[in-house]
Amino acid sequence: MFGPKKETKRLLELLPEVKGKYLPDEPLAKYTWFGVGGPAEVMFWPQDNEDLGWFLKNKPYNLPLFVIGSGSNLLIRDGGIPGVVIKLNSKFYKKWSIQEGRITCGAGMKNSELKKIMIDHNIGGLEFLVSIPGSLGGAIKTNAGCFGKELKDVLLSATVVNGNGDEIEVAADDFNLGYRCSFFPEEWIITALTLKTEPQSAEKTMQIIEEHKTYRLKSQPHNVKTAGSTFKNPEGLRAWELIKKTGSNLFKVNGAEVSDVHCNFLVNTGKATARDIEELGNKIVENVKKETSIVLEWEVKRVGIGQ
Repeated sequence: MFGPKKETKRLLELLPEVKGKYLPDEPLAKYTWFGVGGPAEVMFWPQDNEDLGWFLKNKPYNLPLFVIGSGSNLLIRDGGIPGVVIKLNSKFYKKWSIQEGRITCGAGMKNSELKKIMIDHNIGGLEFLVSIPGSLGGAIKTNAGCFGKELKDVLLSATVVNGNGDEIEVAADDFNLGYRCSFFPEEWIITALTLKTEPQSAEKTMQIIEEHKTYRLKSQPHNVKTAGSTFKNPEGLRAWELIKKTGSNLFKVNGAEVSDVHCNFLVNTGKATARDIEELGNKIVENVKKETSIVLEWEVKRVGIGQ
């Protein structure tokens, strides 16, 4: 956890006045799919890019910042996140517009919301994104993908507010997207994405989306507290097969356990702490390394401080 409340109060006094809102000691567990984690020292909801830019231009120097999306691929440690946590959740960050062969969406839009837009406007090519939990802004950071497609296959450009508070347009290639990763300045905050689409009947789009949904319901856990695939697939291998082969799928740490539907998914059964989940994941990594000499790499992003 953080220092005395007077330190948080002092931080609030140092922050610039904004059109959005600040909240001190905001619990973050409710913003993540795992449902665990400590608070944000201060949480900030900017009203729009102008508000966000003003904040970045006038914030204290070296203030720790972290941007949170829908929390679907995130493990926040029990001590919470120091500094300011930014969440792009206003109407401004959920706007969208369609041009010929492309769609521009705010970073706060949920991937699942693309479904209705595609069906209503007879466009396709983004069905794979609909089935991925999360928001569009977070999809760039991990180059989200499934069913043979990745974000890099459809990303044309993105709007970014940089560390100086300036709004810039960035071409897709400048994000250096790779397998479940990207390489671009940490201070860039993605606020909108432009994606390429293709003409397609609503019936065809609906068919593809339903096929993806059916597959996921059969092969992955649902209606449980999980953050999706925990580990990246090593080149030429599958993480779940390594976990099962080494017996690591039987591991448990208090309220954290491995899903019996898909063993690359860790589950909070309801009483787990972030520490329990991270300890379980690290235990799996150690066992797989011991039995196979292969080191699994976390796909779930772990942030914050422990207790």
